[in-house]
Amino acid sequence: MKWPYNTKYPSVDDLRTKAKKRIPKFAFEYLDGGCNEDVNLHRNRSDIQKIELKPHYLSTHTGSDMKTELFGITYDAPFGIAPVGLQGLMWPNSPEILAKAALEHNIPFILSTVSTSSIERISEITEGNAWFQLYHPTEDRLRNDIISRAASASCPVLVLLCDVPTFGFRPRDIRNGLAMPPKMSFRNILQILSTPNWALQTLLQGQPNFETLKPYMPKNMDLSALGQFMNQTFSGRLNEEKIAPIREMWKGKIVLKGVASEEDTEKAIELGLDGIIVSNHGGRQLDAGQSTIKPLYTIAEKYGSKITVMMDSGIRSGPDIARTMACGAKFTFMGRSFMYGVSALGKEGGDHTISLIKTQLQQVMEQICCEKVSGFPDHLINSKV
Repeated sequence: MKWPYNTKYPSVDDLRTKAKKRIPKFAFEYLDGGCNEDVNLHRNRSDIQKIELKPHYLSTHTGSDMKTELFGITYDAPFGIAPVGLQGLMWPNSPEILAKAALEHNIPFILSTVSTSSIERISEITEGNAWFQLYHPTEDRLRNDIISRAASASCPVLVLLCDVPTFGFRPRDIRNGLAMPPKMSFRNILQILSTPNWALQTLLQGQPNFETLKPYMPKNMDLSALGQFMNQTFSGRLNEEKIAPIREMWKGKIVLKGVASEEDTEKAIELGLDGIIVSNHGGRQLDAGQSTIKPLYTIAEKYGSKITVMMDSGIRSGPDIARTMACGAKFTFMGRSFMYGVSALGKEGGDHTISLIKTQLQQVMEQICCEKVSGFPDHLINSKV
């Protein structure tokens, strides 16, 4: 049998192990870590893994189809690539690698405002199919300009991030002096020297930067002042007054990402938004919060007929996607899995990871006799975690 991926790395854990050896420690810890004591990071994973599915072995089965319609577009699988900040720091050119793989596999790619490729470049690669996630600017002028650029780039979906009213307290990043560029302490220099392939690729691709934000940065700005610029330029705290004018100006679909409660879901519906992504930022913001799968079931059951309910955070594999969709999600997104893949395998990492997860999900569907992804809830045994 010919597998559609590199059989040396048949799991996301294998990719994570390879990535850890291949990129500097400060970059890996930024990707891999949560906040505070990592309690919610681990809770995300353990709670999803408690979900059990029921197989129907003696039922008539004509095959399983992963194709999923979302906002009028039919995707080849019910998962996409979540927005990740500082992608080019973890592996040079990774946003472009993942965007290209997403296009080839016909799944959505979401570009973060604070990724290392521009809206225009990713739109070109994805032929206008990339979604864009907005960190809310403090100034209306800047907000309007970024949204106008996303519209001109034909982004079909605008994602509003609501779970970063403050930056998460992340001890590893503080110790590592993580910034753009990373602080060149003696320890960080040694880490770079220990990963020569990463260093060479970074040299060839050029120093990573926040490409979407370049037009708004002062000319010749010392990059050591970038943190202060970000704090002054963006306010992550959203409310109804900030969302309403965006809904008015944006003609495409709008999704609110970071929803973790029924109250915020109701507000999203009242504001006329098209979807929500139940998320806790990968466990990177509120260590004392719930895992994502806990509120998902109730939110999907209560509001799924009124707004499209999706989920990210804690999802790593095909079985995780199946568990999440059985609990009511209409679509799923993953960030770390794909970044492990591209950090481990470079330009082959996007294709490999998507192919691997598709294979895993197909196997689960065949095993439990689920013909369409909409049928996953029929196989749910338990929903309480």
